Amino acid sequence: MALPALTTVLCLFSPLLLTAIASAREKRPNLTMGAPGPVTAHSGGRRLVHSHAKECDIPGTVDLSVREGDDTAYGQALYPVPAEDPNDPLQWSPIRKTLILVVCSLYSFLSNSALLGPSVYIGIFAAEFNTSFTDASNLISYANLAFGFGSLLLVPSYHKFGRRPVMLGSLILYCGGLLACSQVQTYSGLMAARVVHCFGASVCEALPVQLVNDIFFLHERGKRLGYYTVCLCFGATGPLFAGYMLNGGHSWRLFFWVEFAFGAALFILAFLVVEETLYHRKPPVGSSSPERQSLESGEEKPTAVESTTPETGAAIPPRKTFVQSLKFWGVYEKDADFLLMIARSFTYFLVPHVLWVITTYGIYIGLGALTFNYIFPLKITAPPYNWSQLDSGLIAVASFLGYLLAIPFTPSSDRLAARLTRKNKGIREAEMRLGVMLPVMLLAPAGLIVFGFAAERDLHWVAYFAGVVMCNFCSYFYFTFTLAYAIDSYTSNISEMLIAMNLGKQAISFGMGLDLLDWVTRHGYAVMIAGVFGAILLANNLALLVFMLYGKRIRAFMSTTWLARVHRESVREVATH
Repeated sequence: MALPALTTVLCLFSPLLLTAIASAREKRPNLTMGAPGPVTAHSGGRRLVHSHAKECDIPGTVDLSVREGDDTAYGQALYPVPAEDPNDPLQWSPIRKTLILVVCSLYSFLSNSALLGPSVYIGIFAAEFNTSFTDASNLISYANLAFGFGSLLLVPSYHKFGRRPVMLGSLILYCGGLLACSQVQTYSGLMAARVVHCFGASVCEALPVQLVNDIFFLHERGKRLGYYTVCLCFGATGPLFAGYMLNGGHSWRLFFWVEFAFGAALFILAFLVVEETLYHRKPPVGSSSPERQSLESGEEKPTAVESTTPETGAAIPPRKTFVQSLKFWGVYEKDADFLLMIARSFTYFLVPHVLWVITTYGIYIGLGALTFNYIFPLKITAPPYNWSQLDSGLIAVASFLGYLLAIPFTPSSDRLAARLTRKNKGIREAEMRLGVMLPVMLLAPAGLIVFGFAAERDLHWVAYFAGVVMCNFCSYFYFTFTLAYAIDSYTSNISEMLIAMNLGKQAISFGMGLDLLDWVTRHGYAVMIAGVFGAILLANNLALLVFMLYGKRIRAFMSTTWLARVHRESVREVATH
């Protein structure tokens, strides 16, 4: 293989390697026994884990105090409480869980890099298709919109037909769209193909979060969402790969060929390792949460695999074989109303915790990724810099560096929450993870100020890179921990919550990126990027203080509203049960 091609392959696979290395280091999620208790095992000989943790009356407040026989992590009982069944995803081996996380993370990386990579071709597209720079940039903007709105159909689909078939089907659609991108000859054809592959990949914005919730315990959630977020953020380096291929003398079409090849390889890997994680777990006895009361009253579909306990003397079913795990049909949730699920998802825009995730992602994507990837190539190829178009994608190096510097802080929210939970006598509050975001709260707005003035006054190119590093370092914290906080805080119908999150954040980022070039041309870089965009981002970041101080009161109030009653009456899954 030629050296340039090998380098590209290594760059594309680096997020996968980082995720695998980081997650594989944990042979077991730091489990210890609280006290001698019942030992159950399946045919593989691995002991099943136990816990008596429970959710309190307010969603997001969990009693993790240890009782006899509980497995623990960080000195707390495990939550959610797993079923006495080796087919419960919470009981799966660490290797199986890690492989699923790696596949989802790599899918997020590839889809995001395919979305943003062509931003370095804006000038080339404008010349080749005889259109304006704004129209050429719409090849990214409208693809970005499809990237979010695809979840409106795909998320209800994986809730009704299962995670595995929808993921495999979305990969086929993703690969088909990329193949079409490499062949089309017209602007409209390229636009259609871009929308198709981004629509297919849109499920990777929700499915990894769903799978993390399905297979990992509460104390692992922040870290695992962090690994997924790392790869999603590293997708912003797509322009670097695209520019590198141009620098090698290749057509822009090669970028889509390479993405297609990796997408096809990922489909094969996903087919082999991503087992169906949809599992109906009986609520623990004594649960007092409203969601569980709803389930106990008959709302939940009866479990397909009966959970048993050692005390009952009932047999524990064997773990599915590898061949059985390859099945991708047979899951059909007849109680899941597809259309009503879509309609109900819009009610989550009224949940403050969800709304904060939406504004955080939308603003950081719209003001960060799109602003940087639209503005830098145009500025750096013009006087006084006069860089080659081939080098215009190097801004992705700054994005990569910002996210890379943030990776060591991935476990920080889980550890902080565990420490505060122990001090609170085993009662965990959703807000306990938020304190790790305080040190970076003002960093991203400062980064936009640096970038905006660098563009306004033609400062040294290092200033552009510094602004991007600052903004993306902070964005990693906000991406990861606001999402984990929202899932901790409002636990019912996570699928509908994810639909609202994806629709909202992509709509915001689309609106901010659609006429971005016209805005900065009319008003100036400093006014728009440093002033307007910086102020919007600052307001969003300062919401951290509101949730840290009043988050529990907001959760308590929301649990008594008509909105909570609507969600409880329609509950089909509980995010943390």
